[in-house]
Amino acid sequence: MTTHEFFVDMTCEGCSGAVTRVLKKLADVKFDIDLPNKKVFIESDKDTDVLLETLKKTGKTVTYIGPK
Repeated sequence: MTTHEFFVDMTCEGCSGAVTRVLKKLADVKFDIDLPNKKVFIESDKDTDVLLETLKKTGKTVTYIGPK
């Protein structure tokens, strides 16, 4: 599995909670949220576009940084 790094414009626990909710709906995904640095690390074999679109469902600004 590949670990992908994303920037997500999160400012609070509520924001990270929204990220957690949308990612838990995906199967076979492990993730770690770094709230102070506004980063989300996702371990998955899914296409990066799928992960990006899923994160965008939070309504936050999301940028794909690259594989970690």
